[in-house]
Amino acid sequence: MTTTPGQRAADDLAAVREQWGDLLAAIAEPPRPAEWMPYERRGFLDQLAADDRADDDRADDDQALANAAVGRLPLTVREHPAPANLRALDAALDVEREVFDMCDAVTDRVQLPTHDASDPRLWHVPTHRDAGPASVASAGSRAYGLHWAAVWLEGRALDDDPADRALFALTPAALVDQIADVARTARRRVEGALGRNVRTITLDDACPFCQAGRITVHNGGGDPRAAVATCSTGPTCPAPVEAERGRRAWRGPALVDLWTALDARRTVPA
Repeated sequence: MTTTPGQRAADDLAAVREQWGDLLAAIAEPPRPAEWMPYERRGFLDQLAADDRADDDRADDDQALANAAVGRLPLTVREHPAPANLRALDAALDVEREVFDMCDAVTDRVQLPTHDASDPRLWHVPTHRDAGPASVASAGSRAYGLHWAAVWLEGRALDDDPADRALFALTPAALVDQIADVARTARRRVEGALGRNVRTITLDDACPFCQAGRITVHNGGGDPRAAVATCSTGPTCPAPVEAERGRRAWRGPALVDLWTALDARRTVPA
């Protein structure tokens, strides 16, 4: 089935929203070398280790509630006294600015005059004092943060709600294409900063089971279900997993065992 530009934009904006909290958390974490489970490592292991999932979910929920107000604040109005990961901060600032600017541009093209300026479906652009553009009087809808901006922009990209006709003209096809481009770039920036772009990694560590083979990991783009690790030794490697295409292969819960074995070897004193 053919995917329309609006649907592609919606998918990419949803991916940005779903990973935005991880990117904000990454700003406070020191950059890590290329690994097979970088910033998503905790989430990766939690998804594969079912016994820990309930406790982790409760902890995540408590943390989300505690940080709800902060999570909505645009990065441009937050303080960043000593970000540990400048790459993550730069990516987040770029994404936020580009999505906000796209919302402003779409508003200028399709949002209709209305007597009810308080309608929550409307997007309000920033306003400035007479002192000039550097003096912001109101952040407008940007004050609600990236998550709301992405939801609003998705609605204009899909433009499939008849109830919106009282507030918005139809989004021109060329404008939908622009939204799709911004959404795709935003997703790539977020996933790149988090190390979730699809890639293949050969670890420096020797296989912990045969002590000789090299471990190659296809990270699945951050999706634990698609990730697989293989040992170059082949079927003679004594690792307790099945062989795929002539190599021992770790998938799903077996990846946790592999990571544990690798970590144990790294922590053994020389």
